[in-house]
Amino acid sequence: MLKLPSRAALLLFTGFSGLLLSSCAKIDMGNKVLVSVRDQRMMILKEGLPVKSYPVSTSKFGLGDRPGSMYTPLGTMRIARKIGEGAPSGAVFKSRRRTGEILRPNSPGRDPIVSRIIWLKGMEHKNRNAYRRYIYIHGTPEERTIGRPASYGCIRMRSRDIIDLYRRVGVGAEVKVIRGPLYRIPPVVPGDGYAERQPGRVLGGFRAGPSI
Repeated sequence: MLKLPSRAALLLFTGFSGLLLSSCAKIDMGNKVLVSVRDQRMMILKEGLPVKSYPVSTSKFGLGDRPGSMYTPLGTMRIARKIGEGAPSGAVFKSRRRTGEILRPNSPGRDPIVSRIIWLKGMEHKNRNAYRRYIYIHGTPEERTIGRPASYGCIRMRSRDIIDLYRRVGVGAEVKVIRGPLYRIPPVVPGDGYAERQPGRVLGGFRAGPSI
């Protein structure tokens, strides 16, 4: 007997499809982004192969998707919107619009969103609120905090790293946030960062940690 998809799955798919159709962007199905909460690192996989890694910062309040919380959601999401094309490094955004201000890294007393915004939409029941909670991957001037949990729910990056990520991945690319670690392997692209692996389940040619 043919098993029909659940109502929740259909709603998630329909909502995400609508966002993609309205974006007029070419859908990126070749790149995947893996974020390890334990390591506070992100890795890009292209056609299943690891190609670049960056330090990140997830929520200092913990993990989850409860509305009104400041948690970082776990699980599989996709890039729904990209904002900030052509903006200079350190450009400040408020309500996803440039204010005209530009901040240097670690400017004292300031903690706005800067440089680029990659807006995520949850694809699972456990992260279904991500889009309306405004869960982004974005730049921060608080670069000294990168590498440890310090955000208010989003995934923070250094400006130079979010600009590099922005040009590598497109709307529709999968973003998966996991609790488990990443383990190092030799660089895949010389001089272009390094990737990591863990013995265990194979994910698109890459041995990934637990997708919890």
